[in-house]
Amino acid sequence: MNLSDLSTAVLRISDIYAAEHGIERSGDWALLKVQEELGELTAEHLRMSGRARGSADAGKLGDEAADVLGMLLIYCDRAGIDIEQAMQRKWLHWLEKTA
Repeated sequence: MNLSDLSTAVLRISDIYAAEHGIERSGDWALLKVQEELGELTAEHLRMSGRARGSADAGKLGDEAADVLGMLLIYCDRAGIDIEQAMQRKWLHWLEKTA
């Protein structure tokens, strides 16, 4: 699956989830959710490294990373960011310099 297809699927799932749970997704909602999910990823990372209470679970770490990526894709859509173009401009152009 490419990034565009992933983003399309994530956006559909977000719409379904919001409708089923009555979630109002106002202007800054997506950015706040990115921050929330990053906090949850950080908490799992701390558990995995033995610096927080609770059982370490690599599956949960992966789940939280997926949540961060999903919410970032939703944020980009809402903010009008073409993440593929942005990645090309900011990161991938370095590969062209070394070729």
